[in-house]
Amino acid sequence: MTIAVAFLAGAGTPRAVTLGLAMFALQASIGTVNDLADRAADASAKPRKPLVEGLVTVEVARAVAVTGLLVGLGLSAANGPAAAAVAVLGSGIGYFYDLRLKGTAWAWLPLALGVPLLPVYGWVGAGAPPPSWFAVLLPAAVAAGVALALGNQLADLADDALAGLDSTVRRLGPRRAWLVMAGLQAGVAAAAAGSLAAFDGRGPGLAVAASGIGVIALGVVGARRGVAALRRFTWEIQAAGVGILAAGWLAALAEDASRAG
Repeated sequence: MTIAVAFLAGAGTPRAVTLGLAMFALQASIGTVNDLADRAADASAKPRKPLVEGLVTVEVARAVAVTGLLVGLGLSAANGPAAAAVAVLGSGIGYFYDLRLKGTAWAWLPLALGVPLLPVYGWVGAGAPPPSWFAVLLPAAVAAGVALALGNQLADLADDALAGLDSTVRRLGPRRAWLVMAGLQAGVAAAAAGSLAAFDGRGPGLAVAASGIGVIALGVVGARRGVAALRRFTWEIQAAGVGILAAGWLAALAEDASRAG
């Protein structure tokens, strides 16, 4: 998403790719810290994790986490202070989830705050001011972030219970959590469709956005009715759908803006 947003904001290929690599490095660091923090819980709930099986040593994992952070922040700083500031903020949110909020009833909050930072990072990294329709994108991204957090917790419900971890889904109950998740994703789809109509979105991006909504719906339905072995992947299906929807939405609105220009 970061590369797509940077391109749409007018960044050249080298800059857009640099921003994408920076975000990849930061996400790799955050994910590695998450696995390091979860080693004890994963030993019983997810014994096939690389750290638990010994396929990756703790020392190597720590080196990946530090290197990812340094590379991500360095590449971000190369694209300006605004990009560096968003990178620091996003990384801080990710680490706070890894080390403090995961396994609590507030575990949804980092995704709610972090997902909207992805398009913001791409846009400020490109050095362009956000367009007016960012006012629609940001709250929709917050809703999508909360929905994805709930979907992730639904997928991990059994493992979290085995490890004795708390979560929003355990507090709400699976049925109510699924209803909240489905309602949020429906709101995201409605906001995307309504804003495309209001801002006169055009071109192939409309079809891409529609397909993204379909993928989200598949993930939502699968989380409720899917085979138990497949449920842990349904939040990832939703995440892919959100990314497809966002890419199509941005492309459709950017095409209209270019014609108007």
